[in-house]
Amino acid sequence: MHIHILGICGTFMGGIALIARAAGFTVTGCDANVYPPMSTQLTEQGVALIEGYSPDQLAMAPDLFVVGNAISRGNPLLEAILDRGLPYTSGPQWLADHVLRDKWVLAVAGTHGKTTTSALLAWILEQGGLNPGFLIGGVPSNFGCSARLTDTPFFVVEADEYDTAFCDKRSKFVHYRPRTVVLNNLEYDHADIFPDLAAIETQFHHLIRTIPRHGRLIANGTEASLARVLERGCWSEVEWFGGEGSWQIRDLDNHDRVGIFHNGTQVAHCELPLTGHHNRMNALAALAAARHVGITPVSAAEGLATFAGVKRRLEARGTVRGVTVYDDFAHHPTAIATTVAGLRRRVGERRILAVIEPRSNTMKLGVMKAQLPASLASADHVFCYAHALGWDAAETLAPLGPKAHVSEDLDTLVAAIVSEARHGDQILVMSNGGFGGIHEKLLAALAHSTHP
Repeated sequence: MHIHILGICGTFMGGIALIARAAGFTVTGCDANVYPPMSTQLTEQGVALIEGYSPDQLAMAPDLFVVGNAISRGNPLLEAILDRGLPYTSGPQWLADHVLRDKWVLAVAGTHGKTTTSALLAWILEQGGLNPGFLIGGVPSNFGCSARLTDTPFFVVEADEYDTAFCDKRSKFVHYRPRTVVLNNLEYDHADIFPDLAAIETQFHHLIRTIPRHGRLIANGTEASLARVLERGCWSEVEWFGGEGSWQIRDLDNHDRVGIFHNGTQVAHCELPLTGHHNRMNALAALAAARHVGITPVSAAEGLATFAGVKRRLEARGTVRGVTVYDDFAHHPTAIATTVAGLRRRVGERRILAVIEPRSNTMKLGVMKAQLPASLASADHVFCYAHALGWDAAETLAPLGPKAHVSEDLDTLVAAIVSEARHGDQILVMSNGGFGGIHEKLLAALAHSTHP
């Protein structure tokens, strides 16, 4: 069977392509910008990529078109598919129909931490000998790929609440019918499709309705929003972590060694390679979820200790003249704050130069702009790329005083960052996009800088 994927270079749709290829499908795809790293993964797997959405692609005569949620009405290829009455489906629906139907699905949902927690969970299952399949919105360094298909019953999926496709405005995760679900956290996001937090809570309630009676929810006990969701109805087992929950994680010494506690009893310990409170909660949730499929806390802790992280999650991209450049996917004020805090814990008193691109639809709308100054307060300098924003970034960041710098030109921004950078500084770049290749631009400019 031949499937043709519209929007194939997105992380989710690219993952669908890799899984379909492994399952024996003939896979081709197209995107407006065929770009790495996904394009590299796909071409290495023999997936033919086409630049753009020309209706000429209908001549390939695939059996099915799989349409990504970035594709809207008016797209010329989509319009041609509809005009001709050709078969199409969404990525989540294809995954549900062709991969997940006979699997024990472990789904990780929440506003923040989905990618890291999914990667942690998959690695714990891998180390426990369960050889899981997975589809994750990033590339776990332990695996070197964002998706894979195996012949075991277990499949880990990053469960996104964003809408499914142009023709299906339900959240992606309602398609997955998981047996184990992690609810990491829940706050307002995706202002382009949700009017308020209550609307997102309704989608999470719909997810809970799909979990079987003997399924299990692993929920963050510090989140009032999740408590409200479960109060609307829950028909499955529930275990809470953090807060007053049955699962707790605590420091054992000053060297990142932590103890895992269940119902007040220490059941495991490890030296956790991830920094920050948020990552400890991610690790705790993954360990609790793994227990549902039979992985003991001791075995899970061994997996946690050898976790190598996820690309674009505080990923060091290089060090030049004593200045280190990091890449991180953070784009929501809460994620920005926790990322800065995590780096601060790692580097101590060394200066942090935070570089942000308010690129997500929510940030472009300016819905959360008022929260930005507080989220960046602990950085020593803040640089904002204000290209194509509908609001005044300089005015928004004015509470940060002279340490805030705003530019609408990328090269000017790079020059300002490099001019400020000194030996020992940490440049933390945060964006949910490619940011115009700023990481390479910074490293190249630092190499030619005359500053000490």
